[in-house]
Amino acid sequence: MRAGGRPSLLRHLWAWAAGALVMVWLTLAAAAWNSGRHEAREITDGKLISVARLLLAPQDQSSLDTPENRASHRRDYALELAVLRWEGGQLVEDTHGLAPPLGLHMAPAPGLSSVEAAQERAAGQWRMYVASDGQGRSAAVLVHMTERDHLGAELAEHVVLPVLVILPVLMLVLWLAVRRGLWPLTRLSSDVAALDTHEGQRLDNDHRFREFASTVEAINRLVDSLQAQVMRERAFASDVAHELRTPLASLALGAAQARRTPTPEALAGIEQDAVRAGRILQQLLDLARAERAMADAGEGADLGVLAAAVAEDHVQPAYERGQALSLRRPDGPVPLPVSPTLLALALRNLVDNAIRHTPRGTQVRIDVWSDAVSIGVAVSDDGQRPGAFGATPSSDGLGLGLRLVGRVAARMGARLETGAAHAPMTTRYALVWPALPGRIRAT
Repeated sequence: MRAGGRPSLLRHLWAWAAGALVMVWLTLAAAAWNSGRHEAREITDGKLISVARLLLAPQDQSSLDTPENRASHRRDYALELAVLRWEGGQLVEDTHGLAPPLGLHMAPAPGLSSVEAAQERAAGQWRMYVASDGQGRSAAVLVHMTERDHLGAELAEHVVLPVLVILPVLMLVLWLAVRRGLWPLTRLSSDVAALDTHEGQRLDNDHRFREFASTVEAINRLVDSLQAQVMRERAFASDVAHELRTPLASLALGAAQARRTPTPEALAGIEQDAVRAGRILQQLLDLARAERAMADAGEGADLGVLAAAVAEDHVQPAYERGQALSLRRPDGPVPLPVSPTLLALALRNLVDNAIRHTPRGTQVRIDVWSDAVSIGVAVSDDGQRPGAFGATPSSDGLGLGLRLVGRVAARMGARLETGAAHAPMTTRYALVWPALPGRIRAT
């Protein structure tokens, strides 16, 4: 049965395995059939030879254990049989002289039994069958156990040897069947290995079996995710290059001018450009350290406590610029299952941007909240500055800082929101997480 026009890999593998098993069974059946027919002919011929020898055996034949007889017996399955007959309770025939050593002067009870002789000429164990007609006549047929063991070994050898010869062929057939059955999976593996994720290549959906559909879809989703990440990395690298190019070019021009005319203004410009370049490099170093600190994400952080620490660190810079920095947060803890290092990096960049990119005398406010819908922290100000994430980067690193915050927010599972702030604030950036299941609203 097909789904979406594609056959089932399970049935494909089953068909090849079943075909191989059928071939194995047919091969073994043919070998067993031929061996059985051969052994049946050999055993029949052996019985005929045994009876003929028995009829011609002299009354005083005393032993069947000669090397010549052994070789002949093993070759043609002719068993050396001994016969004893009684009439009216008297022994009238003993083809091999076994009655004295086996103590069979009187007819034993009818049926199968095993007897053993200690005398050298009949030493060993014998298998005996006794029949009686109920009128005083009895007959016993005996065969030495070594004869029966030799016959069993001969039969086993004739059955096992063909199987041993056929076994390598059967293994080859099974290997070819399994290899052919797994060929579609090998092809899929080769297609995956040949993918160039940097170029956005995706797997085609022309693989035959429907079991591959979910695998192909998952691989394509992974490729799309990797491609999106590559694009983000390229965009981020472009932003870094742009941000660094401006202050470094200005730094070079300022140095050339200061060499010609060393004025205080030229030296101040060089210092300002060096500070801007250093700030950008510091942001990149912070991001690299945060990437390495992803292993502590399971520790968690208290959003309110961390926001208070960030606000405390920025009190002095805000005071020097004549700005009012405030914090509003719930009285209780606001736990988040995120890396404290990443959270501090993102929040510091938002507060630092708000302080450095708004005029003197403005207000900067940090708001922490936790309710039934979401948990988050927002940084708002009442100054005029670029108000949308992804805006054209400015020469002092605003665009790079916001892109860095966006990358960190994605790593923490947060959403970076930008938009209109509540009056009197004019600009607002927020990190927002969905409310944790079962969390009691903080007040």
